[in-house]
Amino acid sequence: MMELGKYAGPVLTAWGVSLVLLAGILVQTLLANARARRDLDRVERRG
Repeated sequence: MMELGKYAGPVLTAWGVSLVLLAGILVQTLLANARARRDLDRVERRG
């Protein structure tokens, strides 16, 4: 692992926050995709 010295805390915190935000965006995207597929299936079944 790289040596971060006195900046280890802020750097690791920034990485952690970034990973959490990316995970949130991923979950939101997957949920929106599922909702859009359901809506499209419903519209296609109606004719």
